[in-house]
Formats: sequence, structure tokens, C-alpha cells
Amino acid sequence: MQRWKVNLAVLWFGNFLVMSGMTMITPFLALYLKTDLGLTNEHEIGVWAGLIFAANFATSFLFQPIWGRLSDRYGRKIMLLRSGFGMAFVMVLMGFATTAWHLLALRMLNGVISGFQPAAVSLVSASTPKERMGFAMGTLQSGGTAGVILGPLLGGMMADTFGFRPIFYITGTLMFLASVLSWVMVKEKFDRSAAAKAPQVSIIKGFQELIVIRQIPVLLTITLLIQFAMLSPMALMPLYVEKLHGTTHNLAFWAGLVGAVTGLSNMLFSPLLGWLGDRIGAKTILIISLAGSAVMFVPQAFSTSVGELLVYRFLLGCFMGGLIPTVNSLLRANTPDGMESRAFGFNSSAMSLGNMLGPVVGGLLSGPFGIEGLFLLSAVLLLANAVWTFTALRRAASPNAGRRLA
Repeated sequence: MQRWKVNLAVLWFGNFLVMSGMTMITPFLALYLKTDLGLTNEHEIGVWAGLIFAANFATSFLFQPIWGRLSDRYGRKIMLLRSGFGMAFVMVLMGFATTAWHLLALRMLNGVISGFQPAAVSLVSASTPKERMGFAMGTLQSGGTAGVILGPLLGGMMADTFGFRPIFYITGTLMFLASVLSWVMVKEKFDRSAAAKAPQVSIIKGFQELIVIRQIPVLLTITLLIQFAMLSPMALMPLYVEKLHGTTHNLAFWAGLVGAVTGLSNMLFSPLLGWLGDRIGAKTILIISLAGSAVMFVPQAFSTSVGELLVYRFLLGCFMGGLIPTVNSLLRANTPDGMESRAFGFNSSAMSLGNMLGPVVGGLLSGPFGIEGLFLLSAVLLLANAVWTFTALRRAASPNAGRRLA
């Protein structure tokens, strides 16, 4: 088997383990604050859940460009292992939190050392032939999405059975296993001596070198807006499921299932849309996926049962499968060789900024508008993003704009 295929297969499984571990806590974060950490007011829970959910991304936003720069100098695999083993340790510590402040501080620390998925994307992109990039990015995304499917579902089931704290210990173990697997199996062709002799560029200078490529700032902004729209309702999803379910019986399981069903359709459609993007153009797939995701958010605001919500979340995942993998494919196609890790580092920062702002703004707006209003806000943002993407990328790819869009 070709080396890029071996790396893709191993990192697919690594992404699966990391994301399943990370998302195990999603169905019960608000419930954990309510039952174990002593919060009672619903709006207060919404604000804290948004802050804690966003804290990881706030520090990740600041540190991802640093890790991307170091990755270009020392290699992607070392960054992969640094992140994996570090997050495993911090996740176990979260199981010992006794106040919301403890959990907030640990989530911030986790963001500082995070970056397994961006490092995996960078490593795969550096070893994959450009004509197979869409397929590789979609396949790698499907591994993380498979983890997103099983993580909330298993987390919800185990929370109902064992309580909340043991889930953090299981999460840490999964991340440790993913790191060991990558350490043993992943091979990287990286010339450290040549990288050490290359001119050292500051983070600001590196950003300036990338930003002059017209497609790059457009793609970074698209990533930010996608994540903001997707994450703004997520912190309050367990409370919305509780409202629709009408009882606390098996509540964590149903909240996990709502998250899992979106991941299931995302996993199924990511490789398909990536393969299709290699043939008809990644930009076309991105615009269709943005518009489709916008449409699928609207009926979620008017759901009358958990069953209805599950149908709409499944359909949403079908279109979500064409978002981030397509952006990654376009980013790699328009980034000069040798600057891939730096570009993905900045893209990861844009993703983290959207992940940070989405839950915080969602938590703050939950009082006056409710989660139903957040669904509609996400729909408007994604639809506007689709229109803006069409015009901005077409303008950036014009003959007078320098590098053309793949």
C-alpha cells in the first residue's frame, strides 16, 4: 500500500479515537454543571456551558499558529504526538473538577496543547497527491465524524449508567491510545536539516506571506463563519432535547443520539462529497453544502418531538459533510509547498475562533431568543456565507488575482 494511504488509514482511526473521546462529554456538559457542579438557573447554565465549551477554542485560537510554525520546522508527527498525549492527561484531570471554574481552566489548558486533528490534516495533505486531495480530506474528516457519532451516543449511555465523571477517564484513555497508534504506525518524510536551514519566519510574517494569496483570507473567513453558525446552538442542545422529550428518563442518551445522527450522515457523505469535489470542483460542493446546511437548520427551530429533530439533524449532516473537508482541500490547492502546516495552523485558529464565539454568543442570546432563535440565526449566517463564498471566491480566482482556485 502506498505510504499516503497507510498514513490516511492510521490517522483516520486516530481521528476517530480522539473525536469520540472529545465528544463523549457533549451530551451531558449542561447536565454535569446542573447536577455535579451545583448550578441551578437555566440561563446561568447556558452561559457557563457556552463559556466552558468555548474556552478550549479560545486558547487554541492563540496557539495553533505557533504549533503550525513549529510543525513546518520540526515535522508534523511530533506535533501530532505532543497534542495527543497532552490532551489525554488534561482530559483525565477534568474528571476531578469540583466547580465550574475548575472545568473552565482545564478546558483552556486543553486548548493550549490541542491540535491532533489539524496536525493530522497537515500530515495527510503533505503526503497525498493533489489529484486525490478531495478524497483524502473527506476520508480523514469521516474518521473524526465517526468518532462524533459514537462519542455522544456512548457518552450518553454511560452517563445514564455510571454517572458523568468516569466519562472523562475513558476519554483520556481513548486519546492516549490514538497517540500510541500514531507513534507506532505513522511515517513522515520530513527533512529536518533542510527545514532548519530554511529562513525562519515569524508568525506575523508568515501570515503576511499567505494573506497575499487572494483565496487564503477568503477560505479562513469561511471556516470561521461555518463554525460560528454550527456551534452557536450546540451548548444548549441537551436542554432543548429535555424540552422536547418531556422527561428526564434516558435524557443523556437522547441528547447523545441527537448529536450522533448528524455525525452518521456526515461520515457517510464526507468521502462521497470529497470524491465529487475532485471531479466537478471543490468550490461548487462548498456552495451547495453551505446552502443545504442553511435550509436544514430552519425546521429544527419548529420541531415538536425528538423524532422530528433527529430527522432534521440527519439531513443537516448530509450537507455538513461537504464543508470543512472542502475548505481544507481548497486551502491545500492554493498554498505553496512547504507552507502547508502554517496555512492549516491559521485555518485551525479561524476554526477555533468560530468555535469560541459561537457557544459564547449562543449562551448570551439563549435568554432573550431561546435555542429556536439560535437555529434561525445559524440558517441566516450559513445562507449569507453561501452567497458571499460564491462571489468572493469567483473574484479571488479571476485572472487578475494571481493564483487560480482549484
